[in-house]
Amino acid sequence: MACRWRLQWYLGNPMAEIIGDPPIEITLRRTARARRFSLRVGQSDGRVTLSLPLRAREAEALDFARAHEGWIRNALSKLPQSPRITLGGQVMVEGELLAIAAGAGRALRIEAGQVLVPGDPLRVPARIAAFLKVRARDRLAAASDFYAAQLGRKVSQISLRDTRSRWGSCSPDGALMYNWRLIMAPPAVLDYVAAHEVAHLVEMNHSAAFWAVVSQIYPNWQVQRDWLKRNGAALQAVRFD
Repeated sequence: MACRWRLQWYLGNPMAEIIGDPPIEITLRRTARARRFSLRVGQSDGRVTLSLPLRAREAEALDFARAHEGWIRNALSKLPQSPRITLGGQVMVEGELLAIAAGAGRALRIEAGQVLVPGDPLRVPARIAAFLKVRARDRLAAASDFYAAQLGRKVSQISLRDTRSRWGSCSPDGALMYNWRLIMAPPAVLDYVAAHEVAHLVEMNHSAAFWAVVSQIYPNWQVQRDWLKRNGAALQAVRFD
């Protein structure tokens, strides 16, 4: 089957995506130490990174990755088994670890430290994922609007994805993308990511001026960023299939 690519830029960093089943995101990282193209698959988070020399053409880098698609997929398939969502298991919701149990009625609900899921047990992972996505969209939309208002800016659009390589992105037209798994993190962490992406409406970079904007609307952001660095891989590893 022919391999199709999508190349995008997020905050100045090129990202390539292999359109397939499943799609694979690849971070393109230029470094002065690279003398040739090289691929790496992170053992903790499954992140795929393609390192390339400073003067290398991105088209050539993509050709290199395309030629090694089989190797990439094989490496990803050998990663340690991730925890799955199932009855009797647990799931993190807004920083709280909740037990997953069968529930009565029709609607999924959180009650007394449990996520109560009615209906077919085989549908539990999909129903919890759908529940979390709705909750994530509501929380992220509210947080984005709140921080954007502090800067006198407006968010044009919010979308959710399930990405391994980033927690959010901002485009020049004011569209924000977030990883819906942020709803599993403590609320303060989600708020920090929202403030971070909204700050890019003012500064589309990671300069000192950008971090000054972040500090203006979300002081002491370092604490939440450090939490995400320590625990983000665990959130990414949870399987909802």
